[in-house]
Amino acid sequence: MSDAIVEQIAGRLSMISFLDVSYCIKIGPYALEMIGKNCKLLEGLCRNMHPLDTAGKPYQDDEAYAISSTMPKLKHLEMAYHLISTSGVLQILANCPKLEFLDQRGCWGVTLDNMFLKQKFPKLKVLGPFVLDTYESDGWDDFSDVSDASEYLAWDFVAGGMGEYYVDDSDSYDGMWDDEGRLDELQFGFYEGIEDAGMYWPPSP
Repeated sequence: MSDAIVEQIAGRLSMISFLDVSYCIKIGPYALEMIGKNCKLLEGLCRNMHPLDTAGKPYQDDEAYAISSTMPKLKHLEMAYHLISTSGVLQILANCPKLEFLDQRGCWGVTLDNMFLKQKFPKLKVLGPFVLDTYESDGWDDFSDVSDASEYLAWDFVAGGMGEYYVDDSDSYDGMWDDEGRLDELQFGFYEGIEDAGMYWPPSP
């Protein structure tokens, strides 16, 4: 998907209330502006990014400004691992008064004061920017409280450290081979349309 394609189809999406354009790296603020201007009923938007697509890049708030200026009815917004700054998030909060949930996990350029959020936006739940270790957290009772948040990143598990989870049990594979030395009952899974399927980011919570 690109900005040009979004411009062509946005007018046909006028009745949608939820849209997920996560991991679409070829669209930008112009596409989001077209979505906001045409989708007047939009209450939920997912614009999460893969951390490998944004790592090391400078912060920019163009998409945040496009969202804040065209999507005033938003109640649910996900922008995990996005290149936004505190200024961009504050612009969204100021122009989206109905916002109830904001996912800013991995948005390292954002620093929001918990007391400020509770006073100004008491109904808003904020997740992030720290990424909680699911082994250390048993729920999302208070998303805006990051004082106990672990700096564990979910993709650290993919990047390395697999050795401690691997157990070499060669005997368990003996039954896989037939008398002619061929694999018996071997199953293959093919993933069509997903590049680098092993690194594919899980869906939002």
